Amino acid sequence: MLRTFLNMWRIPELRNKILFTIGMLIIYRIGFHIALPGVNQDVLAEKFKHMGEGGGTGQAMKQLADYFALFTGGSLQQSTVFGLGIMPYISASIIFELLVTVVPSLERLRREGETGRRKIREYTRYATVALCFIQGVLWLNLIRQQGMVYADFANSIGFVLMGLLGLTAGTVFLMWLGEQIDEYGIGNGVSLIIMAGILSRLPQAVIMVVRQSNMKIGASAGEMGPGTIISLLAGFVAVVAATIFITQAQRRIPVQQSKMMRGRRVFGGQRQYLPLRINHGGVMPIIFASSLLMFPMIAFGSLRDSGWAPQAFWIFLADSFQFAHFPYIVAYIALVYFFSYFWTTVTFQPKEVANNLRDMGSFIPGLRAGKRTADYLETVMIRVTYVGAAFLAAIAVLPEVVFNWLGVPYTVATFLGGTSLLIVVSVGLDAINRIEAHLVMRNYSGFLGEKGRIRGGRG
Repeated sequence: MLRTFLNMWRIPELRNKILFTIGMLIIYRIGFHIALPGVNQDVLAEKFKHMGEGGGTGQAMKQLADYFALFTGGSLQQSTVFGLGIMPYISASIIFELLVTVVPSLERLRREGETGRRKIREYTRYATVALCFIQGVLWLNLIRQQGMVYADFANSIGFVLMGLLGLTAGTVFLMWLGEQIDEYGIGNGVSLIIMAGILSRLPQAVIMVVRQSNMKIGASAGEMGPGTIISLLAGFVAVVAATIFITQAQRRIPVQQSKMMRGRRVFGGQRQYLPLRINHGGVMPIIFASSLLMFPMIAFGSLRDSGWAPQAFWIFLADSFQFAHFPYIVAYIALVYFFSYFWTTVTFQPKEVANNLRDMGSFIPGLRAGKRTADYLETVMIRVTYVGAAFLAAIAVLPEVVFNWLGVPYTVATFLGGTSLLIVVSVGLDAINRIEAHLVMRNYSGFLGEKGRIRGGRG
């Protein structure tokens, strides 16, 4: 392993790519110290510190702030020029990913190849700017109404214009930063920016564990004894190992290539595999589920606080859908399953895959090309998605269970599962694969030695 890391710096091209990527990520982190003009950072941090204590709407807003922190790397408690982070670009990308499957003109663009995909990326950038304006206006109005702005800027339209320009420019700059990493770095720039933002919260979690740790037997309430710390470390290792296994796991469908006669020679006939990922939806089902659950939390909390009759009913619903409560967890699991199948249906087209196999002269042994192959692929995908959804549901609710039942701070619990862990593991594996490809191409051994390569698990 040490020799592999040394080999990474012996290849000039790979060394330059890694250094360029690190430099861009450092610039990304510097932006979180450039505050928006007119925002009282002390009042803002104090407001968010006590926001979730009353439950209801306040707790939903606190969870929304934590959700944004996953993708910004900072927090809405520090309103900076990178306050919106890369989230508008991710939202725009998801929107166009869904529109491509239902809008014929966009679907035709995708089939045109690189030219069409470049055009779709251009539309995505325009949509990102529009989302920046919408989210920026909502956020700036909220902090102004809550008294988080200096008095000289409270009723100034200039504050909104300056803040809107700063937030939009920050997101567009991060989008450009990700594209530069794609072109001159090790690739997958937007994902690396998200991972860097998540890992930036790791020192805070470690400091929190150190402050609350008590290595004496029989630690008091609010402290972490030796048993709790050992359980956290063992759980972290086990969850990361399971996440890597499921992320790489595949159901490999055997595919036979047809034989062709050219003159006196026979070509083709090779046997290959069509890999179907167990966790085909990746982290998207968790993102959709957690986003959707914010609406009932805000709605029921608002109805409870408004005093509408029957108030007891709204109090029951508001308490039931609070963070980490049992009805909330059940709804979370159900939504993860639903969006796992929804995202698989949107992004995986069995009929298109079957037609591509037929056009390439390949077939699945025992199945006729065309409709029967498409039906078989759809059946297999339904079964493997059930397993992947079960894994995602377990990972999604694990931080809530650890936070609610073990009393571990939520900042620490997020590194035992949920969106954060899935993003870090997926992006880390992709970065390792890219670096290993450079090493192997230049006759160096990869991270697993000369005999090993990072492969997906066989289903």
